[in-house]
Amino acid sequence: MDESDPVGAVRRLHEVVTAARAGSADQDQLLTALAGLRTLREQIAGWEPELITAARAAGASWVALAPALGVASRQAAERRYLRLQPSDTGEKTGEARVDAERGRRAGDRAVADWARRNSAILRQLAGRVSALDGLGPAAQESADRIGAALGDDDPATLLPPLAAARAHLTDAHAGLARQLGEISEQTDRLRRDAAGNRRAKD
Repeated sequence: MDESDPVGAVRRLHEVVTAARAGSADQDQLLTALAGLRTLREQIAGWEPELITAARAAGASWVALAPALGVASRQAAERRYLRLQPSDTGEKTGEARVDAERGRRAGDRAVADWARRNSAILRQLAGRVSALDGLGPAAQESADRIGAALGDDDPATLLPPLAAARAHLTDAHAGLARQLGEISEQTDRLRRDAAGNRRAKD
């Protein structure tokens, strides 16, 4: 099948179907049509997640997408999308991708809640790191990113640059590096626990 001409492919398939109904299609025509149908089905299946992604980017809600996808709820629409998406983390089935994504989101929510509760501590640490003198280029770049994140209302935005800065702190800042390491361990534990708790409820 010519993948650049799906409209023409559908037309040719329809012609073979019409011939088959009339009893005039031969074996070669039918086998070719079946192979073309499989290719077309695979191509169309690849279009669906692309179109959903584009619709979301254009502002469509999952509620609006549900009837277009032939499902009954926003949850079902999102689940369908996740099943169709290729995995970046090795999940082999659609259900595994759904489970992994929901676990990730549960972890993100848990970490964001923790960051809000500990905003003062995070901002104090961020202020100390961003104010350090005599840093090398890589460490200074991390400190600058932390300084920029301090202007964000959401304290969770401080977590990635704080975690990245830890590797650049020298022995002179061992205590500060240890505190950053403890925060990274805490947020990793929160993510694991949140994902595990979500699976236990299903």
